[in-house]
Amino acid sequence: MPERKGTGVHHLGLLICGQVSLHAAMAGVRMAAPLHALKLGYSEAAVGAMLALFALSPMFLSIPAGRWVDRIGTRRSMTFAALAAAVGTTLTVIWPGFASLCVAAFLNGAATGIISMTVQRHVGRAAASAVELRRAFSWVSLGPAISNFIGPFAAGWVIDLAGFAWAFAMLAVFPVLTWFWIRPVRDLTKPEASGAPGHRRAFDLLRHGPFRRLLLVNWVMASCWDVHTFIVPVLGHERGLSASAIGSILGAFALAAAAVRVVLPMLAARLDERKVVGCAMLGTALVFAVYPFAHQAWMMGLCSAFLGLSLGCNQPMLMSLLHHLTPAARHGDAIALRMSAINASSVATPLFFGLAGAVIGASGVFWTLALLGVITSRTAFRLGQK
Repeated sequence: MPERKGTGVHHLGLLICGQVSLHAAMAGVRMAAPLHALKLGYSEAAVGAMLALFALSPMFLSIPAGRWVDRIGTRRSMTFAALAAAVGTTLTVIWPGFASLCVAAFLNGAATGIISMTVQRHVGRAAASAVELRRAFSWVSLGPAISNFIGPFAAGWVIDLAGFAWAFAMLAVFPVLTWFWIRPVRDLTKPEASGAPGHRRAFDLLRHGPFRRLLLVNWVMASCWDVHTFIVPVLGHERGLSASAIGSILGAFALAAAAVRVVLPMLAARLDERKVVGCAMLGTALVFAVYPFAHQAWMMGLCSAFLGLSLGCNQPMLMSLLHHLTPAARHGDAIALRMSAINASSVATPLFFGLAGAVIGASGVFWTLALLGVITSRTAFRLGQK
């Protein structure tokens, strides 16, 4: 039997554990695949194209997948996502090469998109108040932060100790754990429609000014996140850092993001989402401005940690604002549209900045993002206003 609104919060821990398991596989593959491709002799542009595949499938599938999740429910959709991630990662072990890395990137991206949307929709229906919603999304956002540490850190050490094949084999086990965690989860009832027509397009939400501004800020945040994930392995490879050192640098980012998201639920009743997001964007700009001057692994790790703190607090605040800015009956469309926009950016960002990095260098890329963060912070402080 489906649960009523407000009674599904006790399943939040199981959902987070399931998301962590699958997301760790994706994060590990996203770190190991570029290193493997570079070792095989492929160019930075080819690596950027491969990384873009992580976002290509969610970009096209988010809106139809949102309605599909409505039909089949939380547990079945998460099971399907886990199967796709396990198959994609296993292919890199059975048929090693650039083609299998691309397939793994595509399937892991699709799986992560489906599971993220499923968890967000479930939480949006389970929360019974605005404070509970803010607190729940803070806990949910902790999941990817934890997995962004587990996946790259574990993959980096296994690569150094046993090679890429064993690392991918280890990562293929994580999605199997997702199925184990989500078995007790039951679906929630759908929110009541607010008297609106039955056939509406998700893109109609773009006519709403506050929602457009939210998507813009979310796009900049996602671009900063994606560029950091893409540039660190490339920069680390150029500077001769080991796979474990690169994984530790990315792990510092994830640990910091996780730490700030542990604190956020405790402060949920006192936080102003707009001020948090605006200040976080300014902090992100500052970190990117000084990042190019970090030449040693420990300095890069320190910058990575500060970046994790600033970007880590953005997602739960933006998700809370999204639910405030859209009617209850349109939450699914809003989540799907937001995910499509982010993944469209994630397809273009590695390609664009991979080419830009070859022209202006990594320092130029970081300084461009710093300027973009400063400009966008003004929009962030105005989120929620007419």
